[in-house]
Amino acid sequence: MSTIDWTVLIFTLVVVVVYGVFIGRGQKSNESYLKADNKMPWYIVLLGIMATQASAITFLSAPGQAYTDGMRFVQYYFGLPLAMIVICITFIPIFQRLNVYTAYEYLENRFDKKTRVLTSLLFLFSRGLSTGISIYAPSIILSSVLNWNIYLTNVLTGGILLIYTYVGGAKAIAHTQKLQFLIILGTMAFAGYLLIQNMPDGIGFKDALYLAGKSGKLNVITTEFDWKDKYNIWSGLIGGFFLALSYFGTDQSQVGRYITAKDNTNAKMGLLLNGLVKIPMQFAILLIGALLFAFFSLKPAPIYFNERSYQYLKETQPEQAAVFEKEHQDLQIKFNAESKEILKLKETHSPQLKKTIQDFKNTQTQVKALHSRVEEAINNSNYNAEKTDTNYIFLYFVKNTLPAGMIGLLFAVIFLASWGSISAALNSLAACSLKDVHLIFTKEIPDDATGLKYSRLHTLAWGIFSIGVAMFATQMGSLIEAVNVLGSLFYGPILGIFLVAFYYKKITGSNVFISAILSEIAVIAVYQFDIVSFLWLNVIGAAAVIIFSAIGLLFYKPKAVNS
Repeated sequence: MSTIDWTVLIFTLVVVVVYGVFIGRGQKSNESYLKADNKMPWYIVLLGIMATQASAITFLSAPGQAYTDGMRFVQYYFGLPLAMIVICITFIPIFQRLNVYTAYEYLENRFDKKTRVLTSLLFLFSRGLSTGISIYAPSIILSSVLNWNIYLTNVLTGGILLIYTYVGGAKAIAHTQKLQFLIILGTMAFAGYLLIQNMPDGIGFKDALYLAGKSGKLNVITTEFDWKDKYNIWSGLIGGFFLALSYFGTDQSQVGRYITAKDNTNAKMGLLLNGLVKIPMQFAILLIGALLFAFFSLKPAPIYFNERSYQYLKETQPEQAAVFEKEHQDLQIKFNAESKEILKLKETHSPQLKKTIQDFKNTQTQVKALHSRVEEAINNSNYNAEKTDTNYIFLYFVKNTLPAGMIGLLFAVIFLASWGSISAALNSLAACSLKDVHLIFTKEIPDDATGLKYSRLHTLAWGIFSIGVAMFATQMGSLIEAVNVLGSLFYGPILGIFLVAFYYKKITGSNVFISAILSEIAVIAVYQFDIVSFLWLNVIGAAAVIIFSAIGLLFYKPKAVNS
C-alpha cells in the first residue's frame, strides 16, 4: 500500500480505539460493564445489532460468495423479519421484566441451574469458535498486505480490539459500533460506485448487470426444493427463520445488545428495524460480488485470487504452473472478447446474440474448471493456506484497482466490521461465563469492584481463546459459510430449550436437560452424515428438543414449575 493508504488505515483505527477507551471510561460495576446501565436508545441498539451480525466476514467473504455462487445466499435472510416479530412479542418482554444479564438466567427461573449452565455452555462453545473465525477474517488482510505470517496477524488483530473491549465494556462497544457501522456503510457504498466507474470505457451499471445476469450470478430466488441445497427460498424462509429466531432471541451476543436498551420500546424498535434493513443491505453487498464477476469478465482476472498461495505453487511446481497459465491466458482472451460481444449485441436479440451467450457460458464453465484444477493443485501441495480463494476476491479488487487512500479506508472498514462483532461477542462470552458458570459454581456474591475485575478477566480470557481458535481457521473455505454452519450446529437445540420454556409449561428441568443433550447429538449426526443442508439443522435441533421433551412426559410426572 502507499503512504496515504497506511496513513488512512492507521488514523481510522487509532481514532476508533481512542474513542472506545474514552467513551467507556469510569466503569465501576457489572451493571455498567456488561449492560451499559440500560441506557441505550433504539438507534444505538439497531446499529449495535447490525454491527454485531455484519462482521468483517460479511464484507470480505460475501462478495466472493456471490462471485462464485451468485446472489442466492441472500435467501438465507428471508426468514429474518418474521423472527424479529416473534422475538419482540415473546423474548424481549421476558428479558426486560426479569432484568437479566444473560438470556440464560431466565432458564434457571423457568427450569433449574443445570439447564441454565448447559445452554450457556452450548452458547459459549459455539460463539467462542465463531469469534475465532471472525478474528481470522481481517488477519487475512494484514497477512496479504504486509506479507506477514498469518499467525502473527491473528495475534495483532485480536489484541488491538481487546484494548477498548477490556477497558470500556458494553458502553464502549455500543458507541464504537455506532461509529464503525456508519463508516462501513458509507465506504462500501463508495466502493460499489468505484467498481462501476472502473469498468471499461462505455460500460455502465446496466451493462454490468446484464452481463452478471447472463453469467447466472443474479440468481436471487431459487424456488426448487432440495434438502441438500444450501440456499433456496424454502431453506431461507423456514431454516432461516429458525436460525434468526435462535441467533437474535437466544444468542447472548445479540441479546446483550438489546437488553442494554432504555426500555421495551427502544429494544423492539431496534430489533424490528434490523429485520427491515438487513435484507436490502445484504443484497447490496452480494450485488458487489455479482458486479465483480462482470468486471473480471471484461478485464483480465488472475488465475487464482490468493496470490501468495499461487506463488507457492509456481515456486514448487513451475512446469505445472506454466501449463495452467497458458490455458488461463487463452481462456481469458476468449472470455473477455465474448463478454464485450454480448454487450455489443444485447439490443439486437439476434440469433448471433444467443450463440455468443452460449459460447460465453461454455467458456465460463471452462474457466471454473481450470480454477478448480489450480485450487486442487494448491491444496495437494504442503502449503498451509485456505482451501479456496473466495475470501480474497474482493480484497484483490481493492488492492489492484482502487485509488490511493480508498484502499487504506476499505482495509480499515474490514477491521472495523470485525471489531464491532468480535467486541460484542467477547462481552457476551464474558457475561455468560461469569454469570452462568463462574458465579454459579463458586456461589460467590462479589462486590462492585470485584465483579468488575472478574468481568474484565473473563473478557481477556475469551479474547485469548478466540485468538487461539483463529490459528486453526485457515482450512474453512468461505468464512461467511463456515460461521453459519458452525452456528447451525448449536442454535437449534438452544432455541428448542427456549421454545419449551416459553410455550410448554408442563416440561420440567430434568426433562428438557436430557432432551437438549439428545437433540445436540442428533444434530451433529445429521450434519456428519450430510443428510440435509446446514440451514435445516436449526429446524431439526429445535423440533428435536420439543419432541424429546414431549416423549419425556410419558415417563416423568411433571412437577410444578415457576413461570
